[in-house]
Amino acid sequence: MKPKFKLTNETIVHNGLTLFRIEAVRDFANIKRGDTGGFVEKESNLSHFGDAWVFADAMVYGSAWVYGDALVCDAKVFGSAEVYDDAWVCDAKVYGSAWIFGDAWVCNAEVSGDARIFGDARVFGHTPPTPTGKETL
Repeated sequence: MKPKFKLTNETIVHNGLTLFRIEAVRDFANIKRGDTGGFVEKESNLSHFGDAWVFADAMVYGSAWVYGDALVCDAKVFGSAEVYDDAWVCDAKVYGSAWIFGDAWVCNAEVSGDARIFGDARVFGHTPPTPTGKETL
């Protein structure tokens, strides 16, 4: 497996944790080599398989994992939360043992505990902007 991103030297400290900005090291989906993404605590927070990506100033940390073809933008995913399949999380907090998966979209919301949002579920307080790679409602 060829890695799709690397941790850069650009860091932020969030809740006492050092998070690293990611940078694509190869082209995949709509991401080009050299594109920068959001922040992760460690490499295992984002899978090198699939087209999953963490955008802009989004943060993924703790034991949280983003994988499959999931997209996370301007959100915080932490604890043991998982975002996967074709899920999209934007301007939201997903934490605890929550899972967002399938074709679910979560925007402007907080999902926690053992919550499961999946299938074609849409959870948001406003019509979300469309990140690269997702179609509009």
